[in-house]
Amino acid sequence: MSDWHVDLTSTHGDQRNVAHGSGGTVTVEDPALRTPSADGRSFAVYTAPVVRLGRPLSSFTVRAVARIPAGSRLLVELRGSDHPDTWTEWREAKGADAVRLSREVSVVQVRLTFLGTPGGGAPTVSDLVVRAAPRQPAPSPQAGVAAASGPTYRLFATREGLVGGTTANGHVIRERDHFVALPSRRMLASDGGREYRVRLCYKGRCETAPVWDVGPWNTRDDYWNPPAQRETWRDLPQGRPEAQAAFQNGYNGGLDEFGRRVANPAGIDVADGTFWDGLGMTGNDWVDVTFQPEDDGGGRTTVTAWADANVRSCASTECDRASTVRAGESYPANCWTIGQKVTAEGYTSDKWVQLPLKAGGVGYVSGIYLKGDATGGVTRQC
Repeated sequence: MSDWHVDLTSTHGDQRNVAHGSGGTVTVEDPALRTPSADGRSFAVYTAPVVRLGRPLSSFTVRAVARIPAGSRLLVELRGSDHPDTWTEWREAKGADAVRLSREVSVVQVRLTFLGTPGGGAPTVSDLVVRAAPRQPAPSPQAGVAAASGPTYRLFATREGLVGGTTANGHVIRERDHFVALPSRRMLASDGGREYRVRLCYKGRCETAPVWDVGPWNTRDDYWNPPAQRETWRDLPQGRPEAQAAFQNGYNGGLDEFGRRVANPAGIDVADGTFWDGLGMTGNDWVDVTFQPEDDGGGRTTVTAWADANVRSCASTECDRASTVRAGESYPANCWTIGQKVTAEGYTSDKWVQLPLKAGGVGYVSGIYLKGDATGGVTRQC
């Protein structure tokens, strides 16, 4: 596959506040919906279905056919995977410039974020064409995703709160919610997904949480990456947030990317459930944060389906159907086990997740159909 048109018609999967028009257009549905990371603009997000490439690739160009009213913005991002357990970080496609991922991948996915004007005008996309760019030398190991090394940094953490608000991935914040926000979209997971996560430790208590929002202070500060791969503020050392440097050392005149005076050195926002219940924090403080930990920390008790799928009486498609999981819905999970290999959407996996059934007993669903990694985030093996 050398080029293809992105599917803009899907009404399933990860999308929030998206209106589908005639001819396959997409735009903002409700101009009143806001998210703090969008600086007061109307907001919508559309994540297209994954596309299987047929051969390993790492470089792409993206051409959008779109109407973008003055003052509005359209963010086009792309990521890839060569294994169900891992994704590259998201990379923004800017004009004719090639998007170069950190490694060769076998599937790719495109995400559109619509940022309208305060008055309601918003971009409308009618076509999106992705093309494989000329093959380049393999990226250096240093350019890989943080998952490969799992660096740990001492960061100032602030409580996010904002119950009832909408995060940058479209998640509606609940009371005692469990997630974090980082000041870059490059590690923004899907709503309910755990593709990108961090492990926080504070005074002997730890929790692994997914990244579901963007902030604090900045939106293009992927400080966990080496300076050469960092999107902005490349003169800062790896692991030092711009807000921390601005607050402590007067970096950038003490301002964030929006020109606001930085009032604290926060490099991570923490949702209430993680803040109070997981870590036992009572006020903003310094925490140890590990990026993309290999161990999910045992805190995952539910899984979320990204597509409708059958739940079987054993870990094989040959077994009787016991129930069904529905796209976008979450379910309690017991553990994972090895079963029949299943291939779908360009992935092949032999991991199945055991779910308790309402009528008693247990059933099994292939991890292919769960958001996050190959086991949907479940860490305990049956």
